Amino acid sequence: MMQSNFSLLDWLVFGGYFAILAITSYIWSKAKISTSREYFVGANTMPIYAVALSVLATSQSAATFLGVPEYSYANDFTFIGFYFSALLAALFVAFVLLPKFYAMRAVTVYELLENRYGAAAKKQAGIMFLIGRVMASGARLYIGAIAVSMILFGDVSFVHLSIAIAILMFGALAYTYFGGIKSIILSDVIQALTYMVAAIAVLIFLYYSLENVAIFEILSEHNKLAFIDTSLDGKFNLFGLLTGWLLLNIAAFGLDQDMTQRVLSCKNEKEAAKSLLLAVLLTIPTVLVFLTIGALLFVHYQQASVVQSFDGEQITIFMYYILNEMPEGLRGLVTVGAIAAALSSANSVLGAMASVAIEDIYKPWRLKRSAVDELHFVKASQNAVLFFAVVLSLMAMLSYFWQRNSELSLIGFALGVMTFAYTGLLGVYFAAIFTDRGNATTVPLALGGGFLTVLALQPYIFGIDISFSWQMCAGTFVAFIIMQGGSNE
Repeated sequence: MMQSNFSLLDWLVFGGYFAILAITSYIWSKAKISTSREYFVGANTMPIYAVALSVLATSQSAATFLGVPEYSYANDFTFIGFYFSALLAALFVAFVLLPKFYAMRAVTVYELLENRYGAAAKKQAGIMFLIGRVMASGARLYIGAIAVSMILFGDVSFVHLSIAIAILMFGALAYTYFGGIKSIILSDVIQALTYMVAAIAVLIFLYYSLENVAIFEILSEHNKLAFIDTSLDGKFNLFGLLTGWLLLNIAAFGLDQDMTQRVLSCKNEKEAAKSLLLAVLLTIPTVLVFLTIGALLFVHYQQASVVQSFDGEQITIFMYYILNEMPEGLRGLVTVGAIAAALSSANSVLGAMASVAIEDIYKPWRLKRSAVDELHFVKASQNAVLFFAVVLSLMAMLSYFWQRNSELSLIGFALGVMTFAYTGLLGVYFAAIFTDRGNATTVPLALGGGFLTVLALQPYIFGIDISFSWQMCAGTFVAFIIMQGGSNE
């Protein structure tokens, strides 16, 4: 077993970070919450800037923290186009979806379907979200835990991975369980600032370590400075950014409770729209920092032989650098940066899944049986947070065994599950908003149709190999057409 490379200074940084988490979680847990609406959307009192930073933090996972530099190291800067596509999607969500959500004082985004197609439609969309999120977020938790285990323990044994999972989930629970969305948003401000500071520190260190190196000449010589892809086969080409990736971003920002819950905690739709647009605008320079780190790592390693593996795991170039060359102190800061990225994703998904489970599924069922006070639903909400914490942890642990015993990567599939679910949701919502077609019967058929269409277009099913953009467009189109087959009842 390898030993951790953490120095005393690294451990001091690590301990200081968790001390801040402990103190703030204790302070924010003292807030009294009397209704489930207050628990899940903060009684619509959250400030714009806090919500914006929370959305920024939620959109950046540990996979993003480590994966974005890998993209620019291996390719160029064209990944930034994804976030300009996200800006277009945010405009659509801000001016089309948010006014409808606020008009009905929604706690979850799926309540719109109840108004349009009945309670069953809301429940069906909620269940699809929960299934997809368990797999996708469990996999993301696993990826974050791998990074933490490698850095802290020097290996990726199951025991150490489980400890890393527990560290991340305990940190997420410390905020989510007692304080609900208010605590989540405020903690996300800390997480966002933490990993942004870590990234900027690495960028500065890398830049000055390349003193007297012709950075721009080297990057230009190797075609690493492209920001726009006008080809038809690039992953982030203009066509894809304006079609499939745009649809993905509309779904992520407007139809996925994990992201939209934060925006629904604002005072009104105008403040919600401002917070969403500000979040995306802040994300662009943040991602540029990570892309620049990857580019500088390319310059740093261009003459070296780099084997990107560790203890049998494939690792990103940023992780390779952290494990092998990062100086003490900075290693501790980057470790807490990766943990911050993972925590911001974990605590947000716990709140989102609990809100859907309670507000869309349990609460309507319980109120049909008998009247009950709101404190019952507050406690039920906290119990749901605990339940999903256990489920996500088990999914992360399952990912460990799956990755080692299956040719089909669970991580690759699980991270795409929400994409599969998004196509059905997009088709249903587009029908609900822009047409008078569809009914309670066509909703589950459309949700399933979108999912199955994208699944059928995966190369491991029928050998069909088409770009992601076409998959998203095809799945959304099929779901929308299915909705058109039903008259509005």
